[in-house]
Amino acid sequence: MTGVAQDELFTLLDIQGEDALECASLLASPPGDGTRRALASLDARLGVFPSTSASADGCTETDWIEAFLRFAPVVHGHHLSLGIPPESSAAILADVGLNLRINRRVHGRFGLDTWAWLTLHMAGNIFRIGRLQFHLVRSDEEGSAAASDSWVLGVHIPEDGGLSPALVDTSFSQAREFFDRYFPDKAVSVASCDSWMLDPYLARKLPHSNIAAFARRFTLDRCSDAPGDAVYFTFRQRGMENLDRLPRETSLQRVVLERIDDGGVWQLGHGHLVLPAARSTPA
Repeated sequence: MTGVAQDELFTLLDIQGEDALECASLLASPPGDGTRRALASLDARLGVFPSTSASADGCTETDWIEAFLRFAPVVHGHHLSLGIPPESSAAILADVGLNLRINRRVHGRFGLDTWAWLTLHMAGNIFRIGRLQFHLVRSDEEGSAAASDSWVLGVHIPEDGGLSPALVDTSFSQAREFFDRYFPDKAVSVASCDSWMLDPYLARKLPHSNIAAFARRFTLDRCSDAPGDAVYFTFRQRGMENLDRLPRETSLQRVVLERIDDGGVWQLGHGHLVLPAARSTPA
């Protein structure tokens, strides 16, 4: 946290309300052994484009939260050193505050059960660009979908907002320009996505939805079982208990639950697409 005031840090990470009070308490004393181990793990990964989450023996969920708070200014500085605008850095680091709020919705308490996912943000190679997030990694770490390329963009879908084709078009177009500009030695032409939204069952049941339109952008490479993902991302509930108590107010909610009622299993679809060509810059 060196050189960054606490209120500036919380603004950068979009930490609010009760979460801000809890985070301030974590920062009120020097880091313990678990936090220091988590910080060392994060520091070793910064700028090396990992595709998998960090780990550190013996670290608790709280250790990781404190490590994110202390390490975020380092990530922000790394982004700025690459010429990335501060607002672009803040747009992805704000996922810390968002996920703290999601944790309260899911568990009713301060915490971060998605800490492993957020270790990717702290490596400095994932960015929020418009509606979507894009994760720059080596193509051989993403499987065979883009075997001829050196680098690929993993696509992630934040929970806020819709998936209108216009928003998605803009996001993909801006992503190509963003990475060409700030990572010119890591040319990308392919994006990949691993999501329950690419499960073909969803497009069959809701063929005219924006989710189906999004899924049709990708060439589906394979599917793998992920029974709980659709429930978690639709209802923000961990586990498959008490599904009869969940709302069935929207067509999406009904489709998710009715498939489970019928004995079906939700899957992750793994797909790829060719990114639109970057717009040429006038001489």
